[in-house]
Amino acid sequence: MGNQKVKALGLCSGGLDSILAGILLARQGIDVTWISFETPFFNGDKAEIAARQTGIPLIRKDISDVYLAMLRNPRLGYGKNMNPCRDCHSLMFRLAGQMMENEGYDFIFSGEVMGQRPLSQTRQALRYVEKQSGYDGKILRPLSARVLPETDMEKSGLVDRLALMDFSGRSRKPQMELARVMGITKYPSPAGGCLLTDTNFSRRLKDLFDHDEELRVNDIHLLKFGRHIRLSEGMKIVVGRTKWDNQSILALNDDHRYLELDAVGMGSPTVLVPQMASPEEVKTAASICLGYTKTPRDESAQVCVRGRQGSEILSVKPIEPGCRGEML
Repeated sequence: MGNQKVKALGLCSGGLDSILAGILLARQGIDVTWISFETPFFNGDKAEIAARQTGIPLIRKDISDVYLAMLRNPRLGYGKNMNPCRDCHSLMFRLAGQMMENEGYDFIFSGEVMGQRPLSQTRQALRYVEKQSGYDGKILRPLSARVLPETDMEKSGLVDRLALMDFSGRSRKPQMELARVMGITKYPSPAGGCLLTDTNFSRRLKDLFDHDEELRVNDIHLLKFGRHIRLSEGMKIVVGRTKWDNQSILALNDDHRYLELDAVGMGSPTVLVPQMASPEEVKTAASICLGYTKTPRDESAQVCVRGRQGSEILSVKPIEPGCRGEML
């Protein structure tokens, strides 16, 4: 390598493990850059904070399209919910590896600790990720390097193996002690930030996968807001819970794929209904909309329906919330 500085590209979640891994390498004189991949299920906000605190440069890159393609059919299936952790990590390392080759980095790394997570960070899982990524031998895990097989970078002297850690297991005490020694006092709690591990969100996502062959990113973001009610195999509506929900679901209807419903002259949820809905389904959705207002159950009221072709007013009676369709 001569006098040329070693360059490393690291996956960064913004958590303590990522921070420690980056600093360990930077203290060896390695030119460290972080990459934070973003999808509808996780973002780089925490990584941005870590980058500002440490001074390590951060690249944020949206990979939603390729990620959704993987998520439809992960090679090893899902975890407890809709989380395909090992195939997710394999994909991220493959994308980071391509960046490594294209932009002149010498290797890629992460803050993973062997044995910290029972499914995705076992010795076998880490090996699976390396092989599936296509960059076997080019992935360094600085916090567990000395309990893992020696990588190409360590063998060639690009990285000093003896200056890396030998952490393993679920206890976070070694990381916290290393942080204390390094003078790191601010870091987020280890709670996961991936929506795919959330039971309620995963139920909605599975329903979406089961009923929609073509997905758009906004379809995924909609799952985060409101009540989702499946009226039939081919019809699901979204009902706002709060003013913030109403604003959010309207913003996500930016291509006007849905009809927008709300009660006339009173506070009500905003309801999204697919444009292909039949007149009877739109009426049902309008009645559900009124069901979340103070309209007496035996009285009719007006609901405005807005769509691509203009708007119309329906006069309907409210339906008791939850009595029609499956609440997701």
